[in-house]
Amino acid sequence: MSENQIIQKTNEFGETYFYTKHKSGLDIYVIPKDFATNYAVFATRYGAIDNCFKTEDEENFHEVPDGIAHYLEHKMFENEDGTDTFSRFAKYGASANAYTSATMTAYLFSCTNHLKENLEILLDYVSKPYFTSENVEKERGIIAQEIKMYEDNPGSAIYYNLLQAMYEKHQTRVDVAGTVESIAKITPELLYDCYNTFYNFANMTLCVSGRTDMQTVLSIADRILPEREPKTVCRHYHEEKPEVFQPRVTKKFEISRPMFLLGVKDMDISEDAEIRMKKRVAMSILTDMLFGPTSAFAIDVYESGLVNGFEASYDHSFDSSRIFLEGETDAPETFYTNFLAYLDEIREKGLCEEDFNRIKRATYASYIKVFDSTKLAREFTHMIHDACDPFAFGEAIKNASFGEVKTLFGKLFKEEYYAMSVVMPLDAEEDGKDDENE
Repeated sequence: MSENQIIQKTNEFGETYFYTKHKSGLDIYVIPKDFATNYAVFATRYGAIDNCFKTEDEENFHEVPDGIAHYLEHKMFENEDGTDTFSRFAKYGASANAYTSATMTAYLFSCTNHLKENLEILLDYVSKPYFTSENVEKERGIIAQEIKMYEDNPGSAIYYNLLQAMYEKHQTRVDVAGTVESIAKITPELLYDCYNTFYNFANMTLCVSGRTDMQTVLSIADRILPEREPKTVCRHYHEEKPEVFQPRVTKKFEISRPMFLLGVKDMDISEDAEIRMKKRVAMSILTDMLFGPTSAFAIDVYESGLVNGFEASYDHSFDSSRIFLEGETDAPETFYTNFLAYLDEIREKGLCEEDFNRIKRATYASYIKVFDSTKLAREFTHMIHDACDPFAFGEAIKNASFGEVKTLFGKLFKEEYYAMSVVMPLDAEEDGKDDENE
């Protein structure tokens, strides 16, 4: 498309968004909404898994320390003139934040007024890195404390223990914050290398929802964003087998009741974004059918007292695919045995098409409800970064078939794809398995 050509899309229930590719290479999305709150997300396709990469004109891949994307996110709030970024936002009544995930680093704010002024601040500070030996060293201790805090947090530990049990080599197993040892290797030069590679505007998106229009956003982008040479980033992800690396990992923490997180690993991830979108819909419906709040399994483990706080979730995107089951239980192995027996029962009697139709309708209703959220720009950003058109996702839900869900069930649920992470109380009886990776 030509520079600043604006594309308008409207779906069947009247929602509209506008898209253009800015002259800088930045993809800009604007969703006009008459909300009390405006919301903006400036994000780069760069996260914890991107530790081995090169640009198109480089010959060799190079690896950087784990945790560097998160470290870089922290340092982006540093300004050469010494001003405090959060104070700049506060002056115009905005609440600002940032986060790093496995695949994305996002900078965002919400505000009721002064959207233009806050958007100028967002684009300004994210486009002006400032790293020195002194400020990088100062941050090292802060992040090291954060890492140790999460290591002592059972909720965080149970999650990363599971990822490291599920994946042997793939970078999905990497902790977003890295380790104390890995961040010790981070230098200003490495930060600038990663910034210049991944924060090129052709690798980024800006998504704004609220009381604004594309022309207003474009005028700010024209004025604030510096000219940069676009770069094509090549990433290397380690090969990974379909089976889990370890079926069990157990650790002890200062908790009152054992906690578990069971994962179903799926390495069947298409490079075709449309195929991924369809599978994401099928996985959402299937997870809810099998383990959602109204499922026979969830009701049974709750009413029997076996599990407290049971929840099920799923993830399917270009980098990873899995289902998670979590809760508290005094008998993790009993839960696992019941899980296996339940799936055997489903295989024998088959999935219920009536349940499929009911949950499909509920899934579509939840999708429509997203458009009433003040955080709509954030929801859009996550879809866009997986090459998924937010309106096409709604169509994929409507077109999902019972046959697709039945086929997916047969492919996903095999015992070699299951791993379980457990945290036990410190005073739990020794059984020869605690504090060991099985």
